[in-house]
Amino acid sequence: MIKAAVFDVGETLIDETRIWCRWADRLGVPRFAFLGAIGGMAATGRPLTDAFELVRPGLDVDAEQIAWAAEEPHSLRNNFDADDLYPDVRRALGELRRRGITVIIAGNQPPQAKSALERMTLPVDAIYTSAEWDLEKPDPKFFTRVTEVAGVAPAEICYIGDRVDNDVVPVLAASMMPVLIRRGPWGYLTSELPDAARATVIDGLDELPDLLSPA
Repeated sequence: MIKAAVFDVGETLIDETRIWCRWADRLGVPRFAFLGAIGGMAATGRPLTDAFELVRPGLDVDAEQIAWAAEEPHSLRNNFDADDLYPDVRRALGELRRRGITVIIAGNQPPQAKSALERMTLPVDAIYTSAEWDLEKPDPKFFTRVTEVAGVAPAEICYIGDRVDNDVVPVLAASMMPVLIRRGPWGYLTSELPDAARATVIDGLDELPDLLSPA
């Protein structure tokens, strides 16, 4: 019996399209080309940072972010807000809570992501980020922390994300239930990998309430 549903952020709750399009504009690269480069990284298992190196060889991404913030202190830049939520998020999270399941957000995110998520007043019980824990998926210690904050046994936790490497394999190793959502580059591509067959695969969050707590 699942008592807690824990959610990844990027391409699980947040549609990152606007973020990557803003990055493309910032780098002076056609949006389609940059999105294609990101997809290429997902398809070949390369780090996302390689997409920046591909389109702008030698780019210091951290320095670019600092310069961007100085030039546009009030713009979203590489951040997100409520307009980036997938349309099924509030509905599905609210229904899970209505059915008595604890809802937690915990994903690989920078420090500013927590406050951005909190401002959305989502129907959740808690929000955590890798930055505040100083731990990132797929580190097993990340999922130890997930168990601690959920306050239930690992077998009673479902973790929902869009990547096999971060959200299926380590979740199984932690004795939790993995759910892989098919959206975003990694979601579609990794749902074809052999390890995806070890997870429950969904196409949208509206499938979760009946999956985890049938009416």
